[in-house]
Amino acid sequence: MDPAGELVPDVAANLPGRGLWLTPRRDTLARAVAKRLFARAARQPLSVPADLADRIEGLLAQRCCDAIGLARRAGLAVAGFEKVCEAVRAGKAALLLSALDGAEGGRGKIRALGRGLPLATVLTAAEIGAVFGRDHVVHVAVGGSRLSGRLIADAEKLAGFRSGAVVDRGAEPAAAHPARHDGGIGSR
Repeated sequence: MDPAGELVPDVAANLPGRGLWLTPRRDTLARAVAKRLFARAARQPLSVPADLADRIEGLLAQRCCDAIGLARRAGLAVAGFEKVCEAVRAGKAALLLSALDGAEGGRGKIRALGRGLPLATVLTAAEIGAVFGRDHVVHVAVGGSRLSGRLIADAEKLAGFRSGAVVDRGAEPAAAHPARHDGGIGSR
């Protein structure tokens, strides 16, 4: 809550003060707002912005894009179908991303190739493309690091707010994909 008494979303969970925690889903948020649960939990009146769910969705999408951008700059992320396939075959991918508006066939091919890897389909091709300085990007592979762990957690939260968004954790546990810091997955 800000000093004016308005509810403030804290998707990074690092703002000071008392937090009011909620399952990251649009429908859960709508029910909490309708039942005035935030004011009840805070034990004081507060105002809830009408576009709170959209703000949270935007903040989560930006957080995902920021993590991909950090991974790209660290040499831990590659974009494009062929580069993603190479990274998966070389065992350097820990997380796969496919655009929400990408073709289902391409997503199926990537899923088949990286069967045990997590696959997040939460961002649009334009959102992912902006990270790589392109108009659109459909497929991305992210190498093992703390960033990939943060990215999968944020993608799962974003999936609760976006229609059609899904995160598939893969067949293997996350621990089966250790962090690799042997030069990343991108070519330099």
